[in-house]
Amino acid sequence: RVGRMSLHVVLAGSSGFLGTHLREELEGGGHRVTALVRRPAEGPDESSWDPGAGKVDRELVASADVVVNLAGSPTVGNPHSRKWSTELHDSRVGTTKVLADAIAAAPHPPYFVAGNAVAWYGDHGAAELTEAADSRGHSLMTNVCRDWQAAARPAVDAGGRVVFLRTTPVMHRSSAPLQQLRLLFKAGLGGRVGNGRQHMPMISLRDWVAATSYLVEHPTADGPFNLCCETTPTNAEFTKALAERVHRPAFARVPGPALKLAAGRLAPEVLGSTNGRPQALLDLGYEFADPDVDSVLASGLS
Repeated sequence: RVGRMSLHVVLAGSSGFLGTHLREELEGGGHRVTALVRRPAEGPDESSWDPGAGKVDRELVASADVVVNLAGSPTVGNPHSRKWSTELHDSRVGTTKVLADAIAAAPHPPYFVAGNAVAWYGDHGAAELTEAADSRGHSLMTNVCRDWQAAARPAVDAGGRVVFLRTTPVMHRSSAPLQQLRLLFKAGLGGRVGNGRQHMPMISLRDWVAATSYLVEHPTADGPFNLCCETTPTNAEFTKALAERVHRPAFARVPGPALKLAAGRLAPEVLGSTNGRPQALLDLGYEFADPDVDSVLASGLS
Protein backbone atom coordinates (compact mmCIF):
# COMPACT_ATOMS: atom_id res chain seq x y z
CA ARG A 1 0.00 0.00 0.00
CA VAL A 2 1.08 3.58 -0.64
CA GLY A 3 -0.03 4.86 2.76
CA ARG A 4 2.13 4.24 5.81
CA MET A 5 -0.23 5.82 8.32
CA SER A 6 -3.85 5.48 9.36
CA LEU A 7 -6.03 8.23 7.88
CA HIS A 8 -9.34 9.68 9.03
CA VAL A 9 -11.58 9.65 5.94
CA VAL A 10 -14.94 11.43 5.79
CA LEU A 11 -16.97 9.65 3.09
CA ALA A 12 -20.13 10.91 1.36
CA GLY A 13 -22.06 8.32 -0.64
CA SER A 14 -20.94 5.39 1.52
CA SER A 15 -24.19 3.46 1.03
CA GLY A 16 -23.94 3.36 -2.77
CA PHE A 17 -22.46 0.53 -4.81
CA LEU A 18 -18.98 2.06 -5.11
CA GLY A 19 -19.07 3.72 -1.68
CA THR A 20 -19.84 0.43 0.09
CA HIS A 21 -16.87 -1.30 -1.55
CA LEU A 22 -14.52 1.65 -0.99
CA ARG A 23 -15.41 1.92 2.69
CA GLU A 24 -14.74 -1.80 3.14
CA GLU A 25 -11.35 -1.44 1.43
CA LEU A 26 -10.31 1.63 3.45
CA GLU A 27 -11.34 0.13 6.79
CA GLY A 28 -9.59 -3.11 5.83
CA GLY A 29 -6.46 -1.02 5.21
CA GLY A 30 -6.54 0.37 8.76
CA HIS A 31 -8.16 3.73 8.05
CA ARG A 32 -10.98 5.28 10.11
CA VAL A 33 -14.04 6.13 8.03
CA THR A 34 -16.81 8.49 9.11
CA ALA A 35 -19.82 8.16 6.80
CA LEU A 36 -21.98 11.20 6.04
CA VAL A 37 -25.63 10.08 6.22
CA ARG A 38 -28.91 11.86 5.43
CA ARG A 39 -30.67 10.55 8.58
CA PRO A 40 -29.87 10.74 12.29
CA ALA A 41 -26.38 9.31 12.94
CA GLU A 42 -26.39 5.88 14.60
CA GLY A 43 -22.89 5.79 16.07
CA PRO A 44 -19.46 7.45 16.16
CA ASP A 45 -18.66 6.28 12.62
CA GLU A 46 -21.57 8.33 11.16
CA SER A 47 -22.37 12.03 10.89
CA SER A 48 -25.69 13.47 9.75
CA TRP A 49 -25.69 16.03 6.94
CA ASP A 50 -28.23 17.78 4.71
CA PRO A 51 -26.50 18.88 1.49
CA GLY A 52 -29.75 20.29 0.08
CA ALA A 53 -29.82 22.76 2.98
CA GLY A 54 -26.04 23.28 2.88
CA LYS A 55 -25.55 21.59 6.26
CA VAL A 56 -22.52 19.50 7.24
CA ASP A 57 -20.47 19.26 10.44
CA ARG A 58 -17.64 21.66 9.56
CA GLU A 59 -15.59 20.64 12.61
CA LEU A 60 -15.72 17.02 11.43
CA VAL A 61 -14.61 18.04 7.93
CA ALA A 62 -11.77 20.15 9.36
CA SER A 63 -10.62 17.18 11.49
CA ALA A 64 -10.41 14.81 8.51
CA ASP A 65 -7.25 13.87 6.64
CA VAL A 66 -9.27 13.12 3.50
CA VAL A 67 -12.82 13.94 2.37
CA VAL A 68 -14.24 11.68 -0.38
CA ASN A 69 -17.45 12.55 -2.25
CA LEU A 70 -19.22 9.73 -4.10
CA ALA A 71 -22.73 11.10 -3.45
CA GLY A 72 -25.22 11.52 -6.28
CA SER A 73 -28.59 10.30 -7.56
CA PRO A 74 -28.63 7.14 -9.73
CA THR A 75 -27.35 7.54 -13.29
CA VAL A 76 -29.84 4.89 -14.43
CA GLY A 77 -33.21 6.53 -15.04
CA ASN A 78 -35.58 7.94 -17.63
CA PRO A 79 -33.44 10.04 -20.01
CA HIS A 80 -36.60 11.85 -21.18
CA SER A 81 -37.43 13.02 -17.63
CA ARG A 82 -36.57 16.62 -16.71
CA LYS A 83 -36.86 15.71 -13.00
CA TRP A 84 -34.33 12.87 -13.35
CA SER A 85 -31.80 15.02 -15.23
CA THR A 86 -32.18 17.87 -12.70
CA GLU A 87 -31.56 15.46 -9.80
CA LEU A 88 -28.61 13.94 -11.68
CA HIS A 89 -27.04 17.41 -11.88
CA ASP A 90 -28.02 18.97 -8.56
CA SER A 91 -27.19 15.95 -6.37
CA ARG A 92 -23.60 15.92 -7.64
CA VAL A 93 -22.96 19.64 -7.87
CA GLY A 94 -24.71 20.42 -4.55
CA THR A 95 -22.88 17.81 -2.45
CA THR A 96 -19.51 18.80 -3.96
CA LYS A 97 -20.10 22.49 -3.22
CA VAL A 98 -21.16 21.91 0.40
CA LEU A 99 -18.04 19.83 1.05
CA ALA A 100 -15.73 22.19 -0.87
CA ASP A 101 -17.03 25.18 1.13
CA ALA A 102 -16.46 23.30 4.42
CA ILE A 103 -12.95 22.30 3.31
CA ALA A 104 -12.15 25.89 2.32
CA ALA A 105 -13.29 27.11 5.75
CA ALA A 106 -10.98 24.68 7.62
CA PRO A 107 -7.78 26.12 9.19
CA HIS A 108 -5.82 23.40 7.35
CA PRO A 109 -7.92 22.25 4.36
CA PRO A 110 -8.13 18.44 4.20
CA TYR A 111 -7.34 16.59 0.96
CA PHE A 112 -10.48 16.34 -1.23
CA VAL A 113 -11.15 13.31 -3.46
CA ALA A 114 -14.08 14.51 -5.57
CA GLY A 115 -16.23 12.18 -7.64
CA ASN A 116 -16.69 12.95 -11.34
CA ALA A 117 -17.02 11.01 -14.60
CA VAL A 118 -15.22 10.45 -17.88
CA ALA A 119 -18.15 12.11 -19.68
CA TRP A 120 -16.31 15.37 -18.82
CA TYR A 121 -14.34 14.94 -22.09
CA GLY A 122 -17.27 14.59 -24.49
CA ASP A 123 -16.94 12.97 -27.93
CA HIS A 124 -13.35 13.01 -29.25
CA GLY A 125 -13.62 10.23 -31.84
CA ALA A 126 -10.63 7.87 -31.90
CA ALA A 127 -8.15 10.32 -30.29
CA GLU A 128 -6.52 8.93 -27.14
CA LEU A 129 -7.55 10.98 -24.11
CA THR A 130 -5.17 11.46 -21.21
CA GLU A 131 -6.03 13.84 -18.39
CA ALA A 132 -4.52 16.69 -20.46
CA ALA A 133 -7.36 16.49 -23.04
CA ASP A 134 -10.05 19.19 -23.27
CA SER A 135 -13.80 19.03 -22.64
CA ARG A 136 -16.00 19.17 -25.77
CA GLY A 137 -19.66 19.42 -26.67
CA HIS A 138 -22.78 20.09 -24.61
CA SER A 139 -24.31 16.70 -23.93
CA LEU A 140 -26.23 16.30 -20.67
CA MET A 141 -23.50 14.34 -18.85
CA THR A 142 -20.64 16.50 -20.15
CA ASN A 143 -22.37 19.62 -18.83
CA VAL A 144 -23.05 17.88 -15.50
CA CYS A 145 -19.38 16.88 -15.21
CA ARG A 146 -18.16 20.42 -15.92
CA ASP A 147 -20.42 21.92 -13.23
CA TRP A 148 -19.54 19.05 -10.88
CA GLN A 149 -15.83 19.81 -11.21
CA ALA A 150 -16.36 23.58 -10.96
CA ALA A 151 -18.24 23.08 -7.67
CA ALA A 152 -14.97 21.98 -6.03
CA ARG A 153 -13.38 25.36 -6.81
CA PRO A 154 -13.54 26.72 -3.22
CA ALA A 155 -11.34 23.82 -2.02
CA VAL A 156 -8.87 24.41 -4.89
CA ASP A 157 -8.79 28.17 -4.22
CA ALA A 158 -8.15 27.55 -0.50
CA GLY A 159 -4.92 25.77 -1.46
CA GLY A 160 -6.19 22.30 -0.67
CA ARG A 161 -5.12 19.24 -2.65
CA VAL A 162 -8.04 18.14 -4.86
CA VAL A 163 -8.29 14.99 -6.98
CA PHE A 164 -11.10 14.47 -9.50
CA LEU A 165 -12.14 10.85 -10.09
CA ARG A 166 -13.08 10.73 -13.78
CA THR A 167 -14.86 7.41 -13.37
CA THR A 168 -15.91 5.24 -16.31
CA PRO A 169 -18.65 2.57 -16.19
CA VAL A 170 -17.60 0.02 -13.54
CA MET A 171 -18.13 -3.45 -14.96
CA HIS A 172 -19.55 -5.88 -12.42
CA ARG A 173 -22.29 -8.48 -12.79
CA SER A 174 -24.22 -7.12 -9.78
CA SER A 175 -24.70 -3.60 -11.11
CA ALA A 176 -25.43 -1.52 -14.22
CA PRO A 177 -24.40 -1.54 -16.99
CA LEU A 178 -22.95 -5.07 -17.04
CA GLN A 179 -25.87 -6.58 -15.13
CA GLN A 180 -28.32 -5.66 -17.92
CA LEU A 181 -25.89 -6.25 -20.80
CA ARG A 182 -25.06 -9.75 -19.57
CA LEU A 183 -28.77 -10.70 -19.55
CA LEU A 184 -29.31 -9.13 -22.97
CA PHE A 185 -26.35 -10.96 -24.51
CA LYS A 186 -27.28 -14.28 -22.81
CA ALA A 187 -30.71 -13.96 -24.43
CA GLY A 188 -28.98 -13.66 -27.81
CA LEU A 189 -30.03 -10.02 -28.18
CA GLY A 190 -26.56 -8.48 -27.87
CA GLY A 191 -24.93 -6.57 -30.66
CA ARG A 192 -23.10 -3.50 -31.84
CA VAL A 193 -24.46 -0.03 -31.17
CA GLY A 194 -24.41 2.21 -34.23
CA ASN A 195 -21.31 1.53 -36.34
CA GLY A 196 -19.46 0.00 -33.35
CA ARG A 197 -16.38 2.18 -33.92
CA GLN A 198 -16.97 4.41 -30.90
CA HIS A 199 -14.65 3.81 -27.94
CA MET A 200 -16.22 2.63 -24.67
CA PRO A 201 -14.09 3.35 -21.58
CA MET A 202 -14.61 1.03 -18.62
CA ILE A 203 -12.94 -0.35 -15.49
CA SER A 204 -13.30 -3.45 -13.31
CA LEU A 205 -14.70 -3.03 -9.79
CA ARG A 206 -11.49 -4.29 -8.20
CA ASP A 207 -9.39 -1.76 -10.13
CA TRP A 208 -11.79 1.09 -9.34
CA VAL A 209 -11.65 0.30 -5.62
CA ALA A 210 -7.89 -0.30 -5.57
CA ALA A 211 -7.10 2.79 -7.67
CA THR A 212 -9.36 5.06 -5.60
CA SER A 213 -7.81 3.73 -2.36
CA TYR A 214 -4.38 4.29 -3.90
CA LEU A 215 -5.30 7.93 -4.57
CA VAL A 216 -6.81 8.39 -1.07
CA GLU A 217 -3.55 7.18 0.47
CA HIS A 218 -1.17 8.92 -1.94
CA PRO A 219 0.69 11.90 -0.42
CA THR A 220 1.08 13.88 -3.66
CA ALA A 221 -1.89 12.96 -5.92
CA ASP A 222 -3.52 16.09 -7.34
CA GLY A 223 -5.80 17.04 -10.25
CA PRO A 224 -7.88 14.79 -12.55
CA PHE A 225 -7.43 11.01 -12.82
CA ASN A 226 -9.04 8.81 -15.48
CA LEU A 227 -10.42 5.70 -13.80
CA CYS A 228 -10.50 3.43 -16.85
CA CYS A 229 -8.59 0.35 -18.00
CA GLU A 230 -5.33 0.95 -19.86
CA THR A 231 -6.65 0.03 -23.33
CA THR A 232 -10.15 1.32 -24.12
CA PRO A 233 -12.08 -1.00 -26.48
CA THR A 234 -14.39 0.05 -29.28
CA ASN A 235 -18.05 -0.93 -28.98
CA ALA A 236 -17.46 -3.68 -31.59
CA GLU A 237 -14.52 -5.08 -29.57
CA PHE A 238 -16.57 -4.99 -26.36
CA THR A 239 -19.51 -6.70 -28.12
CA LYS A 240 -17.26 -9.51 -29.41
CA ALA A 241 -15.59 -9.99 -25.99
CA LEU A 242 -18.88 -10.12 -24.05
CA ALA A 243 -20.52 -12.46 -26.60
CA GLU A 244 -17.57 -14.86 -26.24
CA ARG A 245 -17.77 -14.67 -22.43
CA VAL A 246 -21.46 -15.65 -22.35
CA HIS A 247 -21.10 -18.12 -25.26
CA ARG A 248 -23.74 -16.50 -27.46
CA PRO A 249 -23.61 -14.97 -30.94
CA ALA A 250 -24.10 -11.19 -31.13
CA PHE A 251 -25.64 -10.49 -34.53
CA ALA A 252 -28.07 -7.79 -33.43
CA ARG A 253 -27.32 -4.19 -34.22
CA VAL A 254 -28.96 -1.10 -32.75
CA PRO A 255 -29.04 1.57 -35.47
CA GLY A 256 -27.94 5.05 -34.40
CA PRO A 257 -31.21 6.88 -35.26
CA ALA A 258 -33.30 4.40 -33.21
CA LEU A 259 -30.92 4.76 -30.27
CA LYS A 260 -31.06 8.57 -30.46
CA LEU A 261 -34.82 8.35 -30.13
CA ALA A 262 -34.77 5.85 -27.24
CA ALA A 263 -31.85 7.32 -25.26
CA GLY A 264 -32.98 10.92 -25.51
CA ARG A 265 -30.47 13.29 -23.94
CA LEU A 266 -28.17 10.38 -23.07
CA ALA A 267 -27.72 9.41 -26.75
CA PRO A 268 -24.43 11.38 -27.10
CA GLU A 269 -22.95 9.30 -24.25
CA VAL A 270 -23.91 6.02 -25.94
CA LEU A 271 -23.00 6.96 -29.50
CA GLY A 272 -20.07 9.25 -28.68
CA SER A 273 -16.47 8.04 -28.48
CA THR A 274 -14.19 8.49 -25.46
CA ASN A 275 -10.85 6.71 -25.89
CA GLY A 276 -9.65 7.12 -22.32
CA ARG A 277 -6.12 6.46 -21.06
CA PRO A 278 -5.35 6.42 -17.29
CA GLN A 279 -2.01 8.18 -17.79
CA ALA A 280 -1.99 10.05 -14.46
CA LEU A 281 -2.55 6.81 -12.49
CA LEU A 282 0.16 5.00 -14.46
CA ASP A 283 2.57 7.91 -13.90
CA LEU A 284 1.85 7.68 -10.16
CA GLY A 285 2.86 4.00 -10.18
CA TYR A 286 -0.54 2.29 -10.04
CA GLU A 287 -0.56 -1.20 -11.60
CA PHE A 288 -3.83 -2.43 -13.11
CA ALA A 289 -5.15 -5.89 -12.33
CA ASP A 290 -7.43 -5.70 -15.40
CA PRO A 291 -5.80 -3.61 -18.16
CA ASP A 292 -8.05 -4.51 -21.13
CA VAL A 293 -11.62 -5.45 -22.05
CA ASP A 294 -11.05 -9.23 -21.77
CA SER A 295 -9.65 -9.01 -18.23
CA VAL A 296 -12.27 -6.42 -17.18
CA LEU A 297 -15.08 -8.75 -18.31
CA ALA A 298 -13.43 -11.85 -16.84
CA SER A 299 -13.18 -10.05 -13.49
CA GLY A 300 -16.68 -8.54 -13.71
CA LEU A 301 -18.43 -11.79 -14.60
CA SER A 302 -16.54 -14.07 -12.22
